[in-house]
Amino acid sequence: MKYFSTNKTVPSVSLMEAVTKGLASDNGLFMPERIEEFHPEFFRRIHKLSFQEISFEVAKKFFGEDVPENILKEIVEDTLNFDCPIVKVSDSLYSLELFHGPTLAFKDVGGRFMARLLRYFLQGFQKEVNVLVATSGDTGSAVANGFYDVPGIKVYVLYPKGLVSDIQEKQFTTLGKNITALEIDGTFDDCQRLVKLAFLDQTLNDKMVLTSANSINVARFLPQAFYYFNAYARLREAGIDGEVVFSVPSGNFGNLTAGLFAKFMGLPVSRFIAANNENDIVYKYLRSGKYEPKSSVSTIANAMDVGAPSNFARILELYNHSHQEISNDMVGYRYSDKEIRETMKMVYEKENYMLDPHGAVGYRALKADLKAGEVGVFLETAHPAKFTETVESVLGKGTVVLPEKLAAFMKGEKLSINLNTEFANFKQFLLQK
Repeated sequence: MKYFSTNKTVPSVSLMEAVTKGLASDNGLFMPERIEEFHPEFFRRIHKLSFQEISFEVAKKFFGEDVPENILKEIVEDTLNFDCPIVKVSDSLYSLELFHGPTLAFKDVGGRFMARLLRYFLQGFQKEVNVLVATSGDTGSAVANGFYDVPGIKVYVLYPKGLVSDIQEKQFTTLGKNITALEIDGTFDDCQRLVKLAFLDQTLNDKMVLTSANSINVARFLPQAFYYFNAYARLREAGIDGEVVFSVPSGNFGNLTAGLFAKFMGLPVSRFIAANNENDIVYKYLRSGKYEPKSSVSTIANAMDVGAPSNFARILELYNHSHQEISNDMVGYRYSDKEIRETMKMVYEKENYMLDPHGAVGYRALKADLKAGEVGVFLETAHPAKFTETVESVLGKGTVVLPEKLAAFMKGEKLSINLNTEFANFKQFLLQK
């Protein structure tokens, strides 16, 4: 399988090159040259398959031409040593709980899968590989823990100072060894800009092997399609019928893009809801047809605080830049911090279900948009304990029980290096390493 750049000014590359480079040399994002569809028979029996079995079948469609089947199966089984259950929250509304992995966030699958795939491709590779990752919260912890103590790989996590939760920060600043946390005095967009500029800098690329573990990397975002197939299977396994609608809390749009790929592969989905906080660039695009990135604003749903979502380029490519076609498959909603808090409180008091701020955005958009005869699934992307301070400010002190996995991180010592938003300083830092 070849991968082309969304900017289409450079030659297509192999999967290995796409994964190890992360970003195309013309600053475009890599896309597979084709999307393999499943035969309808697969969906008639999908409810009989486990999460791991389904994911292996999906992974073969993406990576089967480039990775031996036995190796790919090992990667999937090693990555998915946990389940993602469907939980009924209210009538026709279900939560797909994506927070049962090592760092209690949905990005565990993409982060771990990419780490294992990169290790396979780098067998016998003599040079050290440097992974650059910008994070607005959960990406950093998923990637850092996925690559932790892997020989021959160094990871640099760039995150906006003061704009991630304490627990999120602890999950990637306390590891040490081959993980370096860079605390950037700016926004997530500044972090992402620094990473992209590094890939385009000839001096850095001459002296270092660079790759990215953000959702700009195909090996990070494509495995997130596993979730959507599993959700459909678990609904059918439970005997739940109706047209399926997915509501996806959206920041950099990697997760929703993976869902759209699932639909193009034949997954029976009625439509997707792009659930936004006040960073509403795509929401406005869906209404006006104009895509106008802007500086991000800080909200209590911090992992969605993205003003220039990279993966929107992939969505445009999927739909041949047709606003009408995109709007046929996707609708948008946006909510303020006040509305997010109201939703968290209402659902907890009425349904006895605890939402994190991101899941609350997904739930509220789904409830607003779901129609008769449809069944809705919102993606609960992280454990509420990752946002204990915010959740308890809404629901009351003592309502959140800290899981052992998170408690262990909180005992660690924060190790981070402060940098400003100037690329020259970031470049100099990398060259000294």
